[in-house]
Amino acid sequence: MNPSLNTVFIVDDDPSVCRSLSRVVRQAGLEARAFGSAVEFLETQVVPLEQPACLVLDLQMPGIGGLELQSRLSDSHSSCPVIFISGNGDIPATVKAMKQGAVTFLTKPFDHEDLMGAISEALAKHRARLDSEAQVNAVRERMNTLTEREREVMGWVITGALNKQIAAEMGIVENTVKVHRARVMEKMGVGSVADLVRLCALAGFVAP
Repeated sequence: MNPSLNTVFIVDDDPSVCRSLSRVVRQAGLEARAFGSAVEFLETQVVPLEQPACLVLDLQMPGIGGLELQSRLSDSHSSCPVIFISGNGDIPATVKAMKQGAVTFLTKPFDHEDLMGAISEALAKHRARLDSEAQVNAVRERMNTLTEREREVMGWVITGALNKQIAAEMGIVENTVKVHRARVMEKMGVGSVADLVRLCALAGFVAP
């Protein structure tokens, strides 16, 4: 992973905090982008992202607070992990933030090592999510190359049905099933039914 491609978005209404955290992040070889409010961050439309990133959000800010911003990002299906920072240990807010998927919750003042540890964890999680999303998209692209009849045959194949059973169900001859089956395996890039089942499960393809 190239650290220079990793971005840490900092959202805090305190300019001194933005400057301090940005400096720490850049010293670690990461890109830092600071915003003075949630509205300013949302207006930039920086998410969704194709490279690993995370957000360091102040819990309490004028207007849209950290929890609301986290909720809006979740509603927009953003996979970018969130790290919360706050000037007080608000236990109910901490619990809610963690339930909504926050990586951690740091109370100011905090050690820079703790922050960088949380950022490293968040970036690793986002990389894993991006890799998973890329795999799913790649499988779905392969599926889009299948004809309607090939998709139908694939649906039967992953249930474990034999060629003659598929032929009977679809009202076609067994040799035609074999041709479609071979094309499905080729287009999906697999050599076994087990691999085909795995890819279908990954892409959310459901047999008829």
